[in-house]
Amino acid sequence: MNDLARAKRFYAETLGLPLTKESPEDTRFETGGTTIGLYETPYGGQAEHTLASWKVADLDAEMKELRSKGVTFEDYDLPGIKTVDGVVESDTMRGAWFKDSEGNILCMTEERAG
Repeated sequence: MNDLARAKRFYAETLGLPLTKESPEDTRFETGGTTIGLYETPYGGQAEHTLASWKVADLDAEMKELRSKGVTFEDYDLPGIKTVDGVVESDTMRGAWFKDSEGNILCMTEERAG
């Protein structure tokens, strides 16, 4: 992360994840039984791929909540992935990508009943 304090606020306040450990060298959040660790680095936000992904029950509701907190969803037009209003759809899932406060790419997916 480029700015650890700003990133901690994003994960705690915007995403609503519980902070489970905090020390100068180790900051952790929990989500669905998984730990997300944050640390300062000059390379934060430079990855061009998804760094974390969550399964959600209602993608539209989650997007609405995050948009109300200022989150912008990414639009992609790539071979095999084209989003409409931030959402990609297939026969088995719907997904949406957004960036955290440091530019890291995060994703939410909703499974479709088959």
